[in-house]
Amino acid sequence: MSRPPLPPFTDQTAAEKARLAEDAWNSRDPARVALAYTPDSRWRNRAEFVTGRAEIEAFLARKWARELDYRLIKEVWTHAGNRIAVRFAYEYHDDSGTWFRAYGNENWQFDADGLMERRIASINEHPIAEPDRLFRWPLGRRPDDHPGLNDLGL
Repeated sequence: MSRPPLPPFTDQTAAEKARLAEDAWNSRDPARVALAYTPDSRWRNRAEFVTGRAEIEAFLARKWARELDYRLIKEVWTHAGNRIAVRFAYEYHDDSGTWFRAYGNENWQFDADGLMERRIASINEHPIAEPDRLFRWPLGRRPDDHPGLNDLGL
């Protein structure tokens, strides 16, 4: 199975890969997202270590069961060869209605078929007041005309 764009990445293909990942995560569909990873993909997400598509799918199902109305923006920080570093921010609320904004960085490594074989994520978050939310598009894909992280001052 091939997932273009394929490495080695250019500025354009790295940005396209990041946007495709953002779109998939904004779908909040664990099975769809898991298909972008190798069957034996390895993750470090905060202090949790995940290996393989089945664990990725289970992790994401747990995540989106507690991170409600999740909206994410990713931007490429840098890239070289088969690796891309992105920074991101996302907003969600918990089941009590408290809103949060999370910030983080991810390091991605891809195989020759464009599947992610390694993902290392560092994330922190803090509560925000509902009026301070910046990600207000309808659930799903971020509209093309919605500002990115730099434009939002994040």
